Amino acid sequence: TVSLGTPTCIARDAIASAGRRLGGQVTQLLIDYGLVLLFVLVAIESAGIPVPGETGLVTAAFLAHQGHYSIVWVIVVAAAGAIAGDNVGYWLGRLGGRRLLERWSVTRRYAERALPLAERFFAKHGAKAVFLGRFVAILRVTAAWMAGISHMHWWLFGLWNALGGILWAIGIGLLAYFAGKAAGDAVGRY
Repeated sequence: TVSLGTPTCIARDAIASAGRRLGGQVTQLLIDYGLVLLFVLVAIESAGIPVPGETGLVTAAFLAHQGHYSIVWVIVVAAAGAIAGDNVGYWLGRLGGRRLLERWSVTRRYAERALPLAERFFAKHGAKAVFLGRFVAILRVTAAWMAGISHMHWWLFGLWNALGGILWAIGIGLLAYFAGKAAGDAVGRY
């Protein structure tokens, strides 16, 4: 007799096997190109495009915990991406951010209300905003642009941007590295 469940089992096993192979290939790609991908994600996010840069840092730190990378290199690459991307965002904001916001009527109305407030805020609290913005998701994407649009002095921006980017990479990187170790140890025990 032939079991009706056999084709289903064969299909399920084939799908599971293909999933393991694909998962292994994706993991290998992350291991091979992960630090480059980390730099790109963090830099793009810092330049003002909302992509998962911090998630990339957490993932890279977890892979470092597993022995695929040095945590020091993960932190250095993330900090470099944050600093480089924020500088791109700053100069985009400074050289063309206001014109971009004033180009369309919907953003022009918003800019007319928001930019004077933002400029006053950055004149008073720009250094703190750039530094603390690194640790808050929505500000991580917008702080560099606003610093540029507000014509914050570049040297002041650069100093607080570098300090924030380095401390962010160290803090999030080490937190993910040691949390990954704790999670791995807990799973291994049970």
